[in-house]
Amino acid sequence: NTEEIDAFGAEMIDRFGPLPEEVKHLLKIVFIKALCRKANVEKLDAGPKGVVIHFRKREFSNPVGLVTFIGEQGSLAKIRPDHSVVFVRDWPTPEKRLAGSAVVMTQLARLAEKAA
Repeated sequence: NTEEIDAFGAEMIDRFGPLPEEVKHLLKIVFIKALCRKANVEKLDAGPKGVVIHFRKREFSNPVGLVTFIGEQGSLAKIRPDHSVVFVRDWPTPEKRLAGSAVVMTQLARLAEKAA
């Protein structure tokens, strides 16, 4: 889970000192994957213009919360006909894509937890 990933990163810093950028990126990716599992996300495609999220079996545990969240985003989010969700953002660098994906997935994971 996400808490264990944070603890693992802290333990690595305690043992080996400051982490190389590649390890930081790897931990961020593992963190995002854990959030994807919580939110039933099958695939996440992040690019310079934002992120597209595909749900397993086109299902989300809190559909009302998801629609409300998308509505709050205004023109920066929409649902595609294939039931994937697009969040339009400006992420020109890989670092911004990782950080932005983590923020979006944290919000979706919280929505999913509210349904549980």
